[in-house]
Amino acid sequence: MKMVIIKSKMICIVKIFVILIFLYTLTLCGSNDRDIDIDQKSDRPLIGKKIALADPFILLFNDLYYAYGTGANNGIKVMVSSDLKYWSKGKGKADEGLALHKNDVFGDKWFWAPEVYHVDGEFIMYFSSEEHTCAAISDSPLGPFVQTVKKPMIEREKSIDNTLFIDDDGKKYMFFDRFDGGLNICVAELNDDCMSIKGPVVSCIRVSQDWERVWPTVNEGCFVIKHNGTYYMTYSANSYESQSYGIGYAVATSPFGPWTKYPDNPILQKPGDLVGVGHSAMFYDKNGQLKIVFHAHHSKKSIHPREMYISDVTFIPVNGAPDRLVISDKYMTPLEVE
Repeated sequence: MKMVIIKSKMICIVKIFVILIFLYTLTLCGSNDRDIDIDQKSDRPLIGKKIALADPFILLFNDLYYAYGTGANNGIKVMVSSDLKYWSKGKGKADEGLALHKNDVFGDKWFWAPEVYHVDGEFIMYFSSEEHTCAAISDSPLGPFVQTVKKPMIEREKSIDNTLFIDDDGKKYMFFDRFDGGLNICVAELNDDCMSIKGPVVSCIRVSQDWERVWPTVNEGCFVIKHNGTYYMTYSANSYESQSYGIGYAVATSPFGPWTKYPDNPILQKPGDLVGVGHSAMFYDKNGQLKIVFHAHHSKKSIHPREMYISDVTFIPVNGAPDRLVISDKYMTPLEVE
């Protein structure tokens, strides 16, 4: 019996020694773009690199998380995870292993800010292409996302960062950025197909608070949810290139507003060691916890590649006013692993 215990202890010591040597070797190699965790099932070092997705969005479908974002030259790539922490490259069904490829949609470049929704049995991706708002359809979250008619949702003018909101009564709305003396956020009601605009475009918010005036005139990348009968819009201000890029929010009693910005914005800016934090989207995880995914600069010295982070979102009751939306500054760093 003693020999068994001694042998077990020796195995544990050897495991620990191997891990320490491994970590020391990586330190000597100067691997700055990789994070290291320990696999709890095998006690092996688990190496992953940060997820290079800007303008990120996460969809939970059939117990799997799918992440989409800006980062591919020829379309939109997809990442897959079961736990939000560790991700692998999704085997996208479009050309080049992407979820969406430029051959299937309008535009030849600048594929930005994708969001994917499961509506009436099909998947709809909203995205920007050549600074135009677009939408494409697929029967799988892996794609291929395709437009039967290759054209933007709004042909007469440039617009970007389109996002979908479906209200309790089933009405569908698209919020997006309009180039109007800078970038400003607008809304329009959609037809039931979620692919075409039904009503007039209404202005929601534009630069109005001091923290938003660093450079240049930008309110962008919004996302809308409803909580206790109040509509909440998160948005980003300042240029994504600025280290002062940050997240604020506004509230309204109708999708068409009027929208009132939270007076103590920003609610997330330069958390921890991150800078250039913004362009976020909210989602519920498997446990029903509301979370927010956003990007930040690669480092304080380099903007690109921008990388994906996740934080919890909570609401704090306020007497005589809408609940206060809070984003935790204790963010999680997702990792890409093999």
